[in-house]
Amino acid sequence: MTQIPNNTFFDDTFALARDPYRFISKHCERHGSDAFETRLLLQKVICLRGEEAAKAFYDTSRFSRVSVAPSRIAKTLFGRGGVQGMDGKAHRHRKMMFMSLLTEDKIGGLTRLARDIWNRRILQWSRMDQVVLYRQAQEVLTEAVCQWAGVPLDPADVDRRTSELAALFDYAGSIGPKHWWARIARKRNEAWLRGIVKQIRAGNYQPPEDTAAFIVANHRDLDGYLLDVQVAAVELNNILRPTVAVSAYIVQCAHALHEHPVIREQLRDDSQDDLHCFVQEVRRYYPFFPFAGAKVKESFEWQGYHFPSGRKVLLDLYGTNHDPRLWDQPETFRPSRFHDWDGNPFTLIPQGGGDHYHNHRCPGEWIAIEQMKAATDVLVNGCSYEIPEQDLQIAMDRLPAIPADHFAMTNIQLLREVR
Repeated sequence: MTQIPNNTFFDDTFALARDPYRFISKHCERHGSDAFETRLLLQKVICLRGEEAAKAFYDTSRFSRVSVAPSRIAKTLFGRGGVQGMDGKAHRHRKMMFMSLLTEDKIGGLTRLARDIWNRRILQWSRMDQVVLYRQAQEVLTEAVCQWAGVPLDPADVDRRTSELAALFDYAGSIGPKHWWARIARKRNEAWLRGIVKQIRAGNYQPPEDTAAFIVANHRDLDGYLLDVQVAAVELNNILRPTVAVSAYIVQCAHALHEHPVIREQLRDDSQDDLHCFVQEVRRYYPFFPFAGAKVKESFEWQGYHFPSGRKVLLDLYGTNHDPRLWDQPETFRPSRFHDWDGNPFTLIPQGGGDHYHNHRCPGEWIAIEQMKAATDVLVNGCSYEIPEQDLQIAMDRLPAIPADHFAMTNIQLLREVR
């Protein structure tokens, strides 16, 4: 058995916080290995990178997700009792609830709602001196997903609910006031959604039966019991929050269009294949989630390394998406690479790897792809705009990583409505 490489530093918590996306790959390269051990928050952690590591990481017989997320992340990003912290039959049963919402027809309905809102927003932007795309995308997605999910949202509350939902992913990893605001936002958000679940169960509010609000409120566990109202609120949030988080990807799409004007022109031909390849390359190239976490169920060996029971493990998502063994010239933005991509679920893993139904691969991935395509179509074919002087450097120490000034736009004009 080979000794797993070990960082000599006492604790790497601050090093990881300074460079969350490149930390694991940097040390894998230094050790000449796809695995190394370090300490984070004074606890031993094994870090992994690459396709073979992803295959092992998403082997449910080896790894568990129960009680893996740090407390500060559970109290902001995920909430308590949600599907992310489940395993086995209970996880598969809960996951099927989400998958029932993600049919092609239902995702198409959400996309149509979002396109209509984008069209209305562009008309508003044309009367404004400047808009910040990141915030505008958050509001568009909040409006669209609430309507789609059967969650009542008064127009006067869009700003407030958008701010609360955005805080859950924008400030989850922050320290200090931003983190505390995220905690407050989580409490407010869950109180709002608990109220909706209670109204549905009492018969005082009746959303369509095929909406997320109805399905989550009436979902029963393996023992036939309705979800605890608090858990139901968390799971309803697990529909809203990830959809609003796609705003980061949309800003990255805008950044890529700005950085690669030739590719932008190629997308004007309305080719759905080209648009899909562009979006996939944005997901591969740009940073979204830096890594995923799990813990070892029972001791095992992998590639000669010993993984002790209970040890926490991090899989490098960003590093695997940039692994030169998997991707030719990975630091080059080249959408054409996806014209002949084989669809390997362990090489393109910005939102997790493996199977959507049985593993912890994010089921919202399909929503993200379609929302990115819709927004890119709007930015390329639906409007014209100018980019004022600003800091467009991707802030790699930020989660999620987006341009420092959140992509400001001026002189916006509607070209045509996108459908």
